[in-house]
Amino acid sequence: MNSRHLIVVGVDGSDGGRRALEWAVREADTRGSAVQAVTAWQWDGLDYTPAIAANPQEAKERATRLLDDEIHALVARHGSHLPIAAEVVEGSPGETLARAAGSADLLVLGSHGHSRVRHTVLGSVSEECIRRATCPVVVIPMPAPDRADAEPAPRR
Repeated sequence: MNSRHLIVVGVDGSDGGRRALEWAVREADTRGSAVQAVTAWQWDGLDYTPAIAANPQEAKERATRLLDDEIHALVARHGSHLPIAAEVVEGSPGETLARAAGSADLLVLGSHGHSRVRHTVLGSVSEECIRRATCPVVVIPMPAPDRADAEPAPRR
């Protein structure tokens, strides 16, 4: 059996992605695991990547810069002893992350904390990963909002 475990984490530049990366690194430290941070990108003229790009090459470059920036910020906070690799992959986020975690021991994702309406319209990368992944999936939730900001519960 392989004594070196692998934790794959999705990084997209969001607060949820940062929280997932932080959690994955802490978990890897306790398990003696390595972390593979993955950013998915795609460009079809509509550009769904975190920053607007004029062409596919620019979309890939922005995704690469985003992932590099996130890892550099993490290393600045925790030191350079972290066993972390970076990978930028073209494709839809859910499919790409599930495929990247194909030989991993764990897939870690951050929740974006979207409202029910936005979730229904846009779907959920986390849900797609849960359906597709062949390893356990951990979804790191966003902190609970203040009660005054909380979305009301549906009436029954």
